[in-house]
Amino acid sequence: MTVLIVTGTDTGIGKTVFSAGLAGALGAHYWKPIQAGIDPEGDSETVARLSGLPAGHILPEAYRLATPASPHLAARLDGVEIALDRLALPLVDGPLVVEGAGGVLVPISEKRLMADLFAHWGRPVILCARTALGTINHSLLSIEALRARAVPIAGIAFIGDPHPENERIIPALAGVPSLGRLPLLDRLDAAGLAQAFRANIRLSDTFNR
Repeated sequence: MTVLIVTGTDTGIGKTVFSAGLAGALGAHYWKPIQAGIDPEGDSETVARLSGLPAGHILPEAYRLATPASPHLAARLDGVEIALDRLALPLVDGPLVVEGAGGVLVPISEKRLMADLFAHWGRPVILCARTALGTINHSLLSIEALRARAVPIAGIAFIGDPHPENERIIPALAGVPSLGRLPLLDRLDAAGLAQAFRANIRLSDTFNR
């Protein structure tokens, strides 16, 4: 079973849209283990809308928390404790795309960060990064945090308007492949995302490492 984990340098950078494009391109199952914030919709609903996948390929979250906050805080406000044994990777036929919550060092409990969960799984991570100002620092710090925990990195995917120098220097300094850049879409729907993903993201790089 091929598993690809999608994370980001920050929250709100477009990793859910990227996950939808990735899962749709692979015909994968999609799983968001920890959802924090469900108004107006959770990420699973967004991926269902944008991926073109059948309903059965969108797996239920292990934790579906009401507050749009760091998972550790959202869980506390909901009166639950996030337990590692509920976060085992589900077994599916074919590829599985797993989307993290927030950035690499977001806490999921008082003792564990998202990066610790990635290390526990031991599966390759795709890091989504903005192209805008500040992305060099955020991206390199995120890659260092993953490497400090021996998390395999499949590559970095940029999201946003073109910025050739940022798109060049980050992979060069970090020693990770660039998977391309997903542009911002004027009309975001399943067909448009699938076309943009095919045209701009080099999926083969994630399977040749």
